[in-house]
Amino acid sequence: MSFVAEFANIPRDKLLLDLYSCTAQDVERALVSPAGDLRSLLALLSPAAELYIETMAQQSAALTRQRFGANLGLYLPLYLSNLCANECDYCGFSMSNKLKRKTLNERELMAEMAIIKDRGFDSILLVSGEHETKVGIDYFKQMLPLVKQQFSHVAMEVQPMSEDHYRQLVALGLDAVMMYQETYQPDTYANHHTRGKKQDFVYRLATPDRIAAAGVDKMGLGVLLGLDDWRLDALMMGYHLDYLERRYWRTRFSISLPRLRPCTGGITPKVMLSDLGLVQMICAFRLFNQQLDISMSTRESPELRDNLLPLGITQISAGSSTQPGGYQSPDSQLDQFEISDDRSVEDVIKQMQLQGFNPVFKDWEANWIAG
Repeated sequence: MSFVAEFANIPRDKLLLDLYSCTAQDVERALVSPAGDLRSLLALLSPAAELYIETMAQQSAALTRQRFGANLGLYLPLYLSNLCANECDYCGFSMSNKLKRKTLNERELMAEMAIIKDRGFDSILLVSGEHETKVGIDYFKQMLPLVKQQFSHVAMEVQPMSEDHYRQLVALGLDAVMMYQETYQPDTYANHHTRGKKQDFVYRLATPDRIAAAGVDKMGLGVLLGLDDWRLDALMMGYHLDYLERRYWRTRFSISLPRLRPCTGGITPKVMLSDLGLVQMICAFRLFNQQLDISMSTRESPELRDNLLPLGITQISAGSSTQPGGYQSPDSQLDQFEISDDRSVEDVIKQMQLQGFNPVFKDWEANWIAG
């Protein structure tokens, strides 16, 4: 059993029509009791909800402060490799792109971690291109213990793996896995993934089930906003989240809402998501799920990130590099995509504090998690 079976029975065409036929009355009903209600999430993601964004923002900010207080978690991505065996037309790591390929060895990994630790971070996200033979389970089993010695919380955003491989990494200290479907529209997915194992839409869709079954404490979902209609993709992610929370109630969840960004060989978004639309999506998910972690990366501009902080964001990155070895050699031109917020960690923290937020580098220990 996995979400694949449930997904096959979701009437996506009907939901798309429902999204664009919602009325003001539908939105007002959704605002009364939105928590855990997929029909309410649909209404709050609809064009009709644009007239209610101010109300949504006020409710979202209040719920976020009530649940998370003034705390905002800080994390940093560490890119292990830009090797990739897939052809994805929106990604700078795509195998046909003519760029220098690099995979960190132990010495280079230690040097990157030293820089990150010096900046105060204790939560790290390990990222790599998808190349199972050269950057697969054996490589991760070699590197993860080194990382876990330095950081209290270690997450990974790499290729989908088997349940057994996830179990092996959990035993070595893995805390969280980010697994983004990119788009929940199979035809669109096929158009953008033309070579490699990432072509398998169904295998990727079933991956969160394997992650949860393997005992990973926290899982992140996400879609790449711009590949298809963002309202429907966001709603499908809501369906996925709802299924996972019902089935794997011990697992914690987060979502990420990245917009398509320029990169080597990249594409123009099919559907543009405005800043207002991004605000609407963040607020809709906060009203739908009050416990949900919502992450914001440096893809967005400094001004927008600062304005989004009170509305529902709970985790942000700062001072990020999107290339292997990028903290030691920031000008090596190996990036996965362009970042928009290139402020220093100190500048981001200063702005957070000016808005009354408490930047948190560490707020967990392994023995705090109930067995």
